[in-house]
Amino acid sequence: MPKYLVQASYTADGTKGLLAEGGTGRREAVEKVLRSCGGTLEWMYFAFGDNDVYIVADMPDDVSMAATAIAVRATGAVQSKATPLISPEDIDAATKKSVEFRAPGE
Repeated sequence: MPKYLVQASYTADGTKGLLAEGGTGRREAVEKVLRSCGGTLEWMYFAFGDNDVYIVADMPDDVSMAATAIAVRATGAVQSKATPLISPEDIDAATKKSVEFRAPGE
């Protein structure tokens, strides 16, 4: 199942929700939304800095990840981005794939 790194930041309203529910409450909400699209939570950590939350999720496909992201962002409580993660085995396969490419100016 494809993995995604999700980086998220709470808006003011989202932070109020975090204060009310706590970190474990938000983790349960994340697990529920991922399950609703066939995914699972591998891990979730809170942080300070540019992002408030880092998540690694397993999702069935890009469409399921996009549907989840759209639904979550539509609430206005969080801003996020999801980055597909590529396994070392997939990189091995990519390095063996034949690609035709001409560099600019060649």
